[in-house]
Amino acid sequence: MPATDRPNVILICVDQWRGDCLSIDGHPVVHTPYIDELALSGARFSRAYSATPVCVPARAALFTGLSQESHGRVGYRDGVPWNYPVTLAGEFTRHGYQTQAVGKMHVYPERSQLGFQHVILHDGYLHFARRRDRDYGLVDDYTPWLRERLGRDADYFEHGVDCNSIVARPWDKPEDTHPTCFVAARAIDFLRCRDPRKPFFLYVSFHRPHPPYDPPAWAFEQYLQADMPEPPVGDWTGVFAPYAEPHRPDALAGAVSPAILRRARAGYYGHMTHIDHQVHRLCEALVDYGVAGNTWICFVSDHGEMMGDHHLFRKGLPYEGSARVPLILAGPRGSGLPGGTVSGALAELRDVMPTLLDCAGLPVPAEVEGCSLLPAARGGTEPVRRHLHGEMVMVGQSIQWVTDGREKYVWFSGTGREQLFDLERDPQERRDLATLPGEAERMARWRRVLADALREREEGFTDGERLITGRPVHALLRHVREERA
Repeated sequence: MPATDRPNVILICVDQWRGDCLSIDGHPVVHTPYIDELALSGARFSRAYSATPVCVPARAALFTGLSQESHGRVGYRDGVPWNYPVTLAGEFTRHGYQTQAVGKMHVYPERSQLGFQHVILHDGYLHFARRRDRDYGLVDDYTPWLRERLGRDADYFEHGVDCNSIVARPWDKPEDTHPTCFVAARAIDFLRCRDPRKPFFLYVSFHRPHPPYDPPAWAFEQYLQADMPEPPVGDWTGVFAPYAEPHRPDALAGAVSPAILRRARAGYYGHMTHIDHQVHRLCEALVDYGVAGNTWICFVSDHGEMMGDHHLFRKGLPYEGSARVPLILAGPRGSGLPGGTVSGALAELRDVMPTLLDCAGLPVPAEVEGCSLLPAARGGTEPVRRHLHGEMVMVGQSIQWVTDGREKYVWFSGTGREQLFDLERDPQERRDLATLPGEAERMARWRRVLADALREREEGFTDGERLITGRPVHALLRHVREERA
């Protein structure tokens, strides 16, 4: 197919957006009418996960189509070069697409293009990169733009709310200067300036709803007094009692006061509604520029947010609030998508790259380990995979998990603690079945599944039969550590 006849592709990535936080998914509080509209025009994947649910390794899977074993990032570590020869943007560029990224990349060096022809960068308050001994404009395009608008000393941190904090307050500047609006506006500007002779691949990456929880006042206030159900608290929350710090604003665990939690949830949901409106702004611009009828749109998040479930916060954990993500694929006219499809296919972030290449009619490189979700989006019933293996190095050990979308098994490599959840009967993971009488056979089966997934791993988590606790762990697998050295 000549390049001029190929469809355009837009990948909208949001940061830290839970998989259940769409009104079309039945969320009792958050309202996302425009993202719902995307789902109604395409397919929504109800069992989509981030196998390594924190920013850096999740984006490695998204950009490369690789599993964590291959991209090598199994924990959070900044400052590690991104030297992947085959990338999502690189393939689109190689096949004649005009490629543009706007917003959060979270790669290193920060100006790495990762195959894009051009990047307009805003990673949020990235502590690793934000240093007073250099011009922050070297690694961020939003701050110089903000200072042009509001004065040379303007900064998005003037309100003092941190990027991993549950403290929430409204945005303290004009709404059009909010990072969410900045990303949408720069994406629309690309549509104006693009080469009309080429198809385009546009990556629109919103830093929010990741903290700081600082949406515009109207978005924050509409949720502040909303009826909110109590977060689920499982019978197993004592597992994280040693890490409980309820008075820290960035704590992983702790039973915070209802008032603080309500404000955090209002800020989080407010970001979602704000993004929802800006997604609609972008979609209307596609109509204005006459390209809506030939453009695929994928909406996805890098990971979720526990937001008080089981007295836990942030991400990296194997539980549904952290690991399950929204994933929507909407197609242009003639795409073969019936519209309003809800697929139960077990999907993960490494599937996004082959899916979008498939949508564009481009070959999927042999190195890619993900699977195209396009057949499932068109109503196919063939399973994408039987099991999904996820993990994350945190709290001094590797938290390993496997799921088929109906059940989930969790193993803590340091302590040997096991958990088992029936996701069909207990989607909020309130009841840990691991130690119940009569579950021995099911536990043994899931141990074998995990042992098989870990069979070749350098840490020595298994001898092929049993899981071995106490093995040393590292956020980077050896091939990435050696490359870094």
